[in-house]
Amino acid sequence: MNIIIIEDELKTAKSLENIILTLRPEARITGQYQSIESSVAALANDPQPDLIFMDIQLADGLSFEIFKAVKITAPVVFCTAFDEYSLEAFKSNGVDYVLKPFSKDDIARALAKVDELKNFFQQKVLPDLGDLLSKLGSPAGKTTFLVFKNQKYATIQTEDIAFFHIRNDSTSIMCFDQQEFAINQSLDQVAGSVSAKQFFRVNRQFLVNFKAIKEVEHYFLRKLYVKLVIPTPDKLLINKEKSHSFLTWMEDR
Repeated sequence: MNIIIIEDELKTAKSLENIILTLRPEARITGQYQSIESSVAALANDPQPDLIFMDIQLADGLSFEIFKAVKITAPVVFCTAFDEYSLEAFKSNGVDYVLKPFSKDDIARALAKVDELKNFFQQKVLPDLGDLLSKLGSPAGKTTFLVFKNQKYATIQTEDIAFFHIRNDSTSIMCFDQQEFAINQSLDQVAGSVSAKQFFRVNRQFLVNFKAIKEVEHYFLRKLYVKLVIPTPDKLLINKEKSHSFLTWMEDR
């Protein structure tokens, strides 16, 4: 069985590879890719693998963009922290998922399901992903976040949040009125729970609300400099690999 891994966290990709090869010594990991761009290039030019393990949040956007750019005939096991609606959509479309952080048992169950569906996969037929993409491309997302400050709990409306960012190794909310709240979730988890149409992961430190963007400028080395309507603790820079996805997101209103 030839398998490729699409995952932008190198440690996670290596851990996944080790688990797969422990469970299936006869398997071959024929490629590992960290971005939409590199994945599309590989899937368009190389023979299709027998199975794909695919993360959802990649360095240059959501992996659903890969399906729009290239025809995939291999079954896909998604590794994700996305909400239950997304997971149910995957399950109803005949592909499996493992929820991060995954274990050896999680991967074993996913591979067992692939075995059970082997006849289906051998037909090289995937269910219609159009409806799946339309549902998952712009999910409604969370509408509130529970915060704790000054010995009190409160709920913050998502529409009132200008951006999420990593501060001192923790995730914080910054509201449009410049109130800041710490939350007990990783930025990856937050990105998976809010609307992908409303929020964009500009880099590893910042997840930005569309309404908070004031202007965007070209920067050195083909980067983009994003300015918000409120101050940010650091410059919001988007690398050249992610610039196209960001501008497409900006235009797709």
